[in-house]
Amino acid sequence: MEVCYQLPVLPLDRPVPKHVLSRRGAISFSSSSSLFGAPDPRQLSQRRGAISYDSSDQTALYIRMLARLGCGSNSASAPERRVHRLLSFQRYLHSSRLLRGIPQQMPLHILDEDYTGQARCMLDKVGNWNFDIFLFDRLTNGNSLITLTFHLLNQYGLVELFQLDMVKLWRFLVMVQEDYHSDNPYHNAVHAADVTQAMYCYIREPKLAKSLTSYDILLGLLAAATHDLDHPGVNQPFLIKTDHYLASLYRNTSVLENHHWKSAVGLLRETGLFSHMPPEDSRSMERDLGSLILATDISQQNEYLSRFRLHLDQQNLCLSSASHRHFILQMALKCADICNPCRPWELSKQWSEKVTEEFFQQGDIEKKHHLEVSPLCDRETNSVGNIQIGFMTYVAEPLFAEWARFSDTRLSQTMLGHMGLNKASWGGLQQELSCASEEAEPTTAASKDGDAAGTTEGTSSKEIPQGSSVS
Repeated sequence: MEVCYQLPVLPLDRPVPKHVLSRRGAISFSSSSSLFGAPDPRQLSQRRGAISYDSSDQTALYIRMLARLGCGSNSASAPERRVHRLLSFQRYLHSSRLLRGIPQQMPLHILDEDYTGQARCMLDKVGNWNFDIFLFDRLTNGNSLITLTFHLLNQYGLVELFQLDMVKLWRFLVMVQEDYHSDNPYHNAVHAADVTQAMYCYIREPKLAKSLTSYDILLGLLAAATHDLDHPGVNQPFLIKTDHYLASLYRNTSVLENHHWKSAVGLLRETGLFSHMPPEDSRSMERDLGSLILATDISQQNEYLSRFRLHLDQQNLCLSSASHRHFILQMALKCADICNPCRPWELSKQWSEKVTEEFFQQGDIEKKHHLEVSPLCDRETNSVGNIQIGFMTYVAEPLFAEWARFSDTRLSQTMLGHMGLNKASWGGLQQELSCASEEAEPTTAASKDGDAAGTTEGTSSKEIPQGSSVS
């Protein structure tokens, strides 16, 4: 299974070639990968934006092309160039609907009235913790991230307050949703929508609601929507041990989170969403967005948790301070990112199965390429229940216990209650599986003994030639 494509280098010190001007996006790096071969050069014309990395100066150049700069007679004679974008980690290229003769899907904003009405009804209850994001995604024709984020920005009056161009905002959200890989079982646009909805729930908590500024809220919602942008479906250790170019680019530190952040910045600049702001304001927004997204690195969990616990022990959190508000936004996004164990069982179970399947798919790739299988990624030695119980015990419970200390509300107690019930449910399922396997073992052993006895008897009476002896 191909995970991504190693693309040719676009040198920073040379003129941009014509084939680049005819595309809308790409990622190109100078380092090589032992697993992923380069694509056909013809694929270069099918991409929408570019990231080029030159190891000589350790810098990344974002060239996000607006539309197709080279459109003209060439693009008219080669309509396949306008097909779609090649994302940095796509495992394979999808054929164009137009080239396959399949009618185009309806535009994102045009849905059946019945479904639209039901989606609107759900948005009226978007602050409920039992919000079913899977149902909402179906009702919005797979556009839950766009619809939800747009609704929340409007609800807070942020579009008008920050004078955001509606067309640019819509285009930005569409491109964000596009850049999530729908073939990832877990890290896809639905997960991003779920995290955004959870972030909204936390922002509404009394302590935050009366302290956060409009800038904080805009930043928190955008960070939630883009926090896993262009996720490849494999984890950081996999990228490091395969000498992936992103691991080299970010020096093996928060590799995925840095890529999510830079991808989000690329889309902000391509769409010009903040181009009407003073340059320093837009750069500040980009930096703060990165600070929030980088906080979701699970390898930094203990560092953030220790700092959070220290603040709570010393009771020195002051939400009138911009730096303290930003830190609370970081903790809120961390909670939102891993809040699946705190959802009602019907929702939590689905997320648990999806994230485990993504782990197992990575393990399958590692086995295929004769790599050491990463922890939790071997489907033959791990189960959904065991993985989830361990995750709740060592990661989720400590984090949400501290969050409840900070915000001791009904929502916090509800989340802890759901997590306790879900952990017990997984424990019960594990016991049932153990009992079933123990019952199956004696039956299997007896069957093997019977087969062995029948084989011996048949051999002694029919298959041993005369004159032979059995010792």
